[in-house]
Amino acid sequence: MLQLSSIERRELRARAHNLNPVVSIAENGLTEAVLKEIDVNLTAHELIKIRVYGDSRENRLAYLEQICAELGAAAVQHIGKLLIVYRPAPAGSAAAKAAKPAPARRPAAAPRKSKRAFQG
Repeated sequence: MLQLSSIERRELRARAHNLNPVVSIAENGLTEAVLKEIDVNLTAHELIKIRVYGDSRENRLAYLEQICAELGAAAVQHIGKLLIVYRPAPAGSAAAKAAKPAPARRPAAAPRKSKRAFQG
């Protein structure tokens, strides 16, 4: 299980504030399919929110511990029925993200074209 410092945890909580839950754990609990979906989303986003439907706080804590142990993630926050989990992306995928070329932009000196200019 990944360990975070309090400063890292605070920054991740701030980043997660505007996120919507991407995975839900319902009455069947934490199944293999749900774990696989959490793994896919952690690979894609690094930081995710998980909504747990159920009133048992002990079950939610057990789910959080199991997710972190099996997927090598860190628990950022457990607030109400939301779990916030973080796992840094592998080094190879970060390089692939950085290698994307920036979209071509119009030079600042070039005049803007109006909508009618394209209708020709």
